[in-house]
Amino acid sequence: MRLVDLLLACAALVGPAATAAAAPPRDPLGSPMWDFHARRLFGSDPVVFDEAVAVTIPPIAENQRVFPVTVDARKLAGVKRIVLFGDLNPIPVAVDFRPTGAAPFIATRIKLDQRTPVRAAVQTLDGTWHVAGSWIDAAGGGCSAPPVSRVKGDWADHLGEVRGGAWRDGIDTRLRVTIRHPMDTGLVENIAAYNVDRLTVSDEAGQRLAEMTVYGSVAEDPAFTFIVPGTGSGAFAIAAHDSNGLAFSGTARSAPGPAPALRK
Repeated sequence: MRLVDLLLACAALVGPAATAAAAPPRDPLGSPMWDFHARRLFGSDPVVFDEAVAVTIPPIAENQRVFPVTVDARKLAGVKRIVLFGDLNPIPVAVDFRPTGAAPFIATRIKLDQRTPVRAAVQTLDGTWHVAGSWIDAAGGGCSAPPVSRVKGDWADHLGEVRGGAWRDGIDTRLRVTIRHPMDTGLVENIAAYNVDRLTVSDEAGQRLAEMTVYGSVAEDPAFTFIVPGTGSGAFAIAAHDSNGLAFSGTARSAPGPAPALRK
């Protein structure tokens, strides 16, 4: 049997070839890296651009090492993941957040290495990714400059210090967590990559409220704000782990009065 006949026979036995994954939807921001990130992050899952995902950022990065981003996906039902990323950053993904008991809301600060779209991708229980974001102007260098604590030389004295607070926010509780850590990207000469890579938050009963994978593009001394349903008083347990295998923990306790405004 000729080789071509053998290949045709094998194809007939196997059946029709698998259909290639659908191309990502056209990017309204026109990013040169959108297709690459969409295929890598979402695979064959459906993707839609959705105004129900609110990504709040300043119009310009005044400090590219500490750029505030707030993602609010509370208009969507059944949220299971929120991925925050910058298309043109050398470390694109900043956080991969799973709101296991918290609201689908996260505020943090990231580094920017150049002008880039900053986006949130929110996955719902049906597997669909809801994407929103916008371009941000940045001078650059946020990922390739040494952290302030490295320059001062005091980073080891405060490594792993965990602080937190919780305040009533309407019918919910706003929880803010900070961890002292240099969050080295590995892009600075003679400084290896070293960052917090996991974080969890639980309530007093041990119920897991939030799980997060953290990457080196999160700003030095990472800070995260969550919203937890209910206004009950009590304490929240914070546990973190870094890429060198060190574990850190702390407690955030409820404070009287309304929550302070989100820091910009």
